Amino acid sequence: MENITSKFQNLYRLPWSLPDNPISWLEPTSVCNLACEGCYRGNEPDSHKTLSEIDREVQIFKKLRNTDGISIAGGEPLLHPNIEEIVHLISEAGLKPIINTNGIALTKELLKSLKKAGVCGFTIHIDSKQGRPGWKDKNELELNELRLKYAEMLAEEGGIFCAFNSTVYEDTLPYANGMIEWAGKHIDIVQLMVFILYRAAIPDLSFDWYIGGEKIALDCLKYAGRDGEKIDLKSTELLSVIQEKFPEFTPCAFLNGTEKPDSYKWLLTARMGFRDRILGYPGPKHMEIIQSIHHLVKGHYLAYCKPLYSQMGRSMLIFSFLDPRIRTIAVRYLKSLFTKPTRLFKKIYYQSIMIIQPVDFLPSGAQNMCDSCPDMTVWKDQLVWSCRLEELKTFGCWVRSIPKSMKSEVVEPQNQTMGMKRA
Repeated sequence: MENITSKFQNLYRLPWSLPDNPISWLEPTSVCNLACEGCYRGNEPDSHKTLSEIDREVQIFKKLRNTDGISIAGGEPLLHPNIEEIVHLISEAGLKPIINTNGIALTKELLKSLKKAGVCGFTIHIDSKQGRPGWKDKNELELNELRLKYAEMLAEEGGIFCAFNSTVYEDTLPYANGMIEWAGKHIDIVQLMVFILYRAAIPDLSFDWYIGGEKIALDCLKYAGRDGEKIDLKSTELLSVIQEKFPEFTPCAFLNGTEKPDSYKWLLTARMGFRDRILGYPGPKHMEIIQSIHHLVKGHYLAYCKPLYSQMGRSMLIFSFLDPRIRTIAVRYLKSLFTKPTRLFKKIYYQSIMIIQPVDFLPSGAQNMCDSCPDMTVWKDQLVWSCRLEELKTFGCWVRSIPKSMKSEVVEPQNQTMGMKRA
């Protein structure tokens, strides 16, 4: 087991930046048909943006951000009456449309229509604290049945990237391994699993919250939490839990925090194998090669690709001479052919596991955001953190956390936010 907490240089720091980032975040609506416990967005009736407004935001992304694809989020984007047109608009702009959805409104008929419009992939949010009709008493492992339903639906349609994300709470942390094991058994139809650590802002004895110089009550914001909740889970904590069951599970790349360069805000692990066996976990060099070559050839970095490419794991074995961990995978593959020669005719699949650690509240009042965050959205023609949008919509500016010992300095404090990562 590789210890990443002592030396973050062991991992590849993803080269993404604010103006050169493979993902951007579009919110065509704030209407939703669920009330997820960890969500930071208010459910706003009649909040559908017009196609003209959406096109303007897409053009702003193209102007300010060298991006590969756009996450279409919300709210619940499938509730927008013009979702097919939105997908087509993004596709015609030369970008990959990725729909972030809870899946409730997704039918086979709508899926066919979205594919025709040019959809590249889906990220489907499923967890046990959504209040999902028909699944309210199910735990994370029981919800794998629902995940499989959607994965098979996308696979049947074909050519569509399939990802799942789930908010991780203190009491659901132990289920992560079962979800990762399930994803491994379906490595042929699930390309990505994302775990988002729960965050909320909770007033305590050490902090006050301000808009400019005016103190506010925290409960006026959607993502105010409740006393007694654990809101400071770290990506390394979840990694330790995973490695107890999967000792070889080792990340290859990360994004750091804005205040703490050695924090792991986005922690990426890749793995390769068959449905019945994971062969291993590629190292940092393979990710550096993929990102560098894609940027050299395509002009931008890579985040999502069609399932066809995730089925070409065997071709990645050519990186063995540069990446020791891929060399290990190659050796295991060759040995497996002696015990099961039919593997020669089977595909080696590639799958990613991402852990996202949202904002950390530091003792100074500074808030450690995701540096080079892929989920930047547009507000008043400017790029802003999507997880902070509720503050802008409510107050027109950022909310600041100020230690009570520093209250006298609140007039001109450093720009600090109480942004929440989407959960």
